[in-house]
Amino acid sequence: QVQLVESGGGLVQAGGSLRLSCAASGRTFSRAVMGWFRQAPGKEREFVALISFSWSGSMTYYADSVKGRFTISRDNVKNTVYLQMNTLKPEDTAVYYCAAKDSADAPRYDYWGQGTQVTVSS
Repeated sequence: QVQLVESGGGLVQAGGSLRLSCAASGRTFSRAVMGWFRQAPGKEREFVALISFSWSGSMTYYADSVKGRFTISRDNVKNTVYLQMNTLKPEDTAVYYCAAKDSADAPRYDYWGQGTQVTVSS
């Protein structure tokens, strides 16, 4: 059974930092595209960041709203992807989801975690 389990969410003051983790089990995701998404109350889910696989090294992409503040990384030995979030803002408050798909060309993410709440107070 394939599972993605997020952790590391919580309550933090504006300007603070959090590191989210997404631990995968049931299969290896070392060559998969791993993404982070978020959904704020009353809003649609939105893309945050992704990290892809390449023999020459992973590529990363970020939403403009988090570029320069968030960093996505992966540890293939631990089958885990991380999202380091710095200089957090109240508008970063959302449920954060980890997702995976087998290739960059895949039209959708096939695996999703249950989400972890991030709340940033002003």
